[in-house]
Amino acid sequence: MISIQNLKKVFTLDKSPITAVDSLSLEIKEGEIFGVIGYSGAGKSTLVRLLNRLEEPSDGSIIIDGKEMTKLKGKKLRQARQEIGMIFQHFNLLWSRTTEENIAFPLEIAGVPKTEQKKKVQELIDLVGLTGREKAYPSQLSGGQKQRVGIARALANDPKLLLCDEATSALDPETTNSILDLLVDINQKLGLTIILITHEMHVIRKICDRVAVMEKGKIVETGNVLDVFSNPEQPITKKFVEQVMANPDVEESVADILNNVKKHGKVLRLHFLGAFANEALISEVSKKFSVDTNIIQGKITQTQNGVLGTLIVQMVGNKAEIEKAINFIKEASVEVELIRDDT
Repeated sequence: MISIQNLKKVFTLDKSPITAVDSLSLEIKEGEIFGVIGYSGAGKSTLVRLLNRLEEPSDGSIIIDGKEMTKLKGKKLRQARQEIGMIFQHFNLLWSRTTEENIAFPLEIAGVPKTEQKKKVQELIDLVGLTGREKAYPSQLSGGQKQRVGIARALANDPKLLLCDEATSALDPETTNSILDLLVDINQKLGLTIILITHEMHVIRKICDRVAVMEKGKIVETGNVLDVFSNPEQPITKKFVEQVMANPDVEESVADILNNVKKHGKVLRLHFLGAFANEALISEVSKKFSVDTNIIQGKITQTQNGVLGTLIVQMVGNKAEIEKAINFIKEASVEVELIRDDT
């Protein structure tokens, strides 16, 4: 669906070159929800604007659905852009237009007859859950409703690709979840390819199939979301994963917690995949080996590809028995990380 090769964008600021996107290459499959995550200044918003030629690339190529976007001009570029919808962080609605008039705007520009416009607009209003709010102006809508209008407008020309640039960053957590659920629903119903630009790892966790991590204009890590969560390789990726996997109900850091744990045995962090019950594994360890296992902290999180969990435990007992227990856990396809050794 999308092939990006050696893409580069250099801006000039005060006569000095600033490389926002640096020799970036990426493949995105048709019909997937693909996340691009990075901190402010990583180049992710520039990347998304290059995809639909709102920014002109300095070098490289972008092929979307067989069309090389970097070579298109005039009418052909305008036609190609109609197949790419975009939603924004701050909605970008026309404040003097109602819900239905905002959604109809791209259809008007495309020259669609009024009768077809009306039918299409109502279909989209129903799809995004705004039935009954057709005549409302943006000032009369909540943040989530405004974003639903933005999504409906982006879908008006039946695009094959939907670009979401920090689409949930201005929303509260509950509204964010409802918008993300809507995007998944649209992806499934319409078979739409979605590229989601964000700095929030919980957004990636909730709906994305694959993710690319950006830093200083480059892709530093990419892969299946579950794989990236379970085995992050780059320091920046580990930071993002820690944000999601940290337990919000526990204020103390692991180091603070361990200060209150007596120095016996070993303290381990267990990373496990899949829906099997980690508590059953711990129970099995206690039955098979002469060790006492104390659960210190744990978190389970759901991704589109499956369940990922972390558990911090203390094992107390004979050193040889602890090693046997650790090997048993590893054989159950659980990654074991040693945090502290007091044996």
